[in-house]
This record gives sequence, structure tokens and C-alpha cells, in this order.
Amino acid sequence: MSFDFHTNHKLLLISIATGFLTLSIIIAVLPARFVQDNNPPLPNAEHRSPEIIQGQKVFISEGCVGCHTQQVRNIAIDKTWGERPSVPGDFAKNGRIDFWRSTPSVLGTERTGPDLTNIGARQGSDWQFIHLYNPRMVVPESIMPAYPWLFLHKEKAGPGDKVINVPADFQRKKGVIVPTQRAEYLVAYLNSLKQVEIPASSAPEFIEYEWMKKEPNSDATLLPVGNADEPKEEVILDLQGPRLYRMHCQACHQANGEGLPKAFPPLKGSSIVLSDSPVEMIRIILNGIDRDNEFGAMPGLGVRLSDEQIAAIVNYERNNWGNKAPKASIEEVSKVRKETPEL
Repeated sequence: MSFDFHTNHKLLLISIATGFLTLSIIIAVLPARFVQDNNPPLPNAEHRSPEIIQGQKVFISEGCVGCHTQQVRNIAIDKTWGERPSVPGDFAKNGRIDFWRSTPSVLGTERTGPDLTNIGARQGSDWQFIHLYNPRMVVPESIMPAYPWLFLHKEKAGPGDKVINVPADFQRKKGVIVPTQRAEYLVAYLNSLKQVEIPASSAPEFIEYEWMKKEPNSDATLLPVGNADEPKEEVILDLQGPRLYRMHCQACHQANGEGLPKAFPPLKGSSIVLSDSPVEMIRIILNGIDRDNEFGAMPGLGVRLSDEQIAAIVNYERNNWGNKAPKASIEEVSKVRKETPEL
């Protein structure tokens, strides 16, 4: 048998194919199998329903993967996107599409928009639908494109239709706006994006660099500003309030505290915010609230935020945009939290 590749084309093609398959197995198949065998889904991972799987397909087909990542790095600036850094088990999911294909991990490569690893805990369905219909309704400076083709305009809502509360200024036609099945799938997928809790002993930690500890907007920086006789706790809460509000509340209630008509209630001049006692307000922030069709449902922040952080948000909202009400203490938030055992 001749080994002259210049004259034996069959030998040339066989050699190329053999080399390709061998390298594919060594470089791709075996490492992938090793990762899969050694990084099973996390114990508390929820099963991916057919709706969530369809929603991921919509997420990919609509190009969302081009602007949004789903990976929380282990550096402190990524704390905004998750409670902990991502681990391999987050991407193992809990099932395969079929024998040949595993569930795709949509890690992304660019953050033109925010990371979505924990978006299901940060926002509710109503916000997601409004944001998809026109992002500028909730984030005026957003550069995200609108997705009106994911919605239908009807004269009247039919049985079982979910009506999206869109202010008149943003409606393209008269009538009501309802999501299509593709929009329902996409929002189901986005709502499923929540970090699974893992034991603190095995959870990776965020790395903080020295320059971050000196950053004025960092939670770690609690500068003694203002009156020297002012209690330290109050100074700390006043420093944290604006940043925490921007991170957790502004997307719905807006920078001016006026909310969004028909969608999210105003905080400016609100009777609940201005009440002499902050208890009801604290309870809403901790547990969330759903007022049916009057406003969009608000997810609770009690699982994600500490008593100190919630007190800071309460005090900021009760004393801005012309609001003036007594400030809440950390002890008051702790007392309300104890009344909610599931938190």
C-alpha cells in the first residue's frame, strides 16, 4: 500500500477524516463528558418545564443572547447581578433536549444590557412584559429595541387574555395589548432565571480589590459625613439609600418616584409611604404585593436584602421627591421580618 498522499487520494481523505475525528474526541467530546459527569445540576435546581424550554428558544431566536450574559463573575462589581458567583452546576441544568443535544447554556459574551442570571428574582412578569413591549417605558435611557411583534392589539380582551398595562402615550393603537404565546414563553423563561441557593461553605466568594473598598458608591464605604453628632446608623442608611433605590426600585417606580401610570404605583405623595408608621411599607418591600389588575405585581426583596438595606430604602423613599415622614430603624425592619417566617 502506497503512503504517497500526492497520488493516493483515498489515503489522503481517510487520514484527514481520522485526524479530525481523533482531535474532536480529544479536544471536545472527552472534556465535555468530563465536565458533565463531574458537575451535575445543583440539588435545588427546579425542573425546566416545556414552557421554559420554548422560552429559551425564543430568547435565542430574538437575539437576546447578543446583549445579555448569564454568568456572574467572582469579582465584586458583579454583585449587582447575583447573590454569589456562578458555578459549573448552574449551567448543568436538569435535562437534555434529546439524545444528541444537551440543554444549551446561554452564557453570552457581551453585556450591552444587564446580566440576566438572577433576573427572575429581580423583576416580575408585569415588568418583563412592559419592558419587552417598549423598554423606554421603564428605563428611559435604554438602548434595547422594542419587541411589539410579540404582542397583539385587540379592541377587547378575550377570556384568559392577560392585558398589559401600557400608558396611553406608548400605545401604538387603541384598545388593549395582550402578549402572544411566544411572549408568554419568553417571560416564563426569564422568570425561571434565579440562582439556586447552595451551602455557604461551598459557595465561592466575590473578590474585592483595594480600589473597590475606596469607591464612594460601594456598600463597604460608610463615610462619616454630615453632622458629627448624628447617630452612626442614620448616616450609614442615608449613604446606602440612593444607590439601593437605583438598583432595586427605580426600574419600576422611576427616578422621580412617580411610577408608571396603570403599571407601577407612585411613591411620591403615596399615603403608604407617608404614613406615620413605616410598618406597612416595610412589609410590602419584604414580602411584595399583588394588587391584581390595578398595578403590576411587586416581588418581595426580603430574601435578597438585609434589614439594614431595607431600612435604607424605606428612609430614602419616605424623604425624597417632596415626601417627609419619620425614618425607620433597622430594629423595626427586623421586627417585621420576624413576623414573616418564610423569610
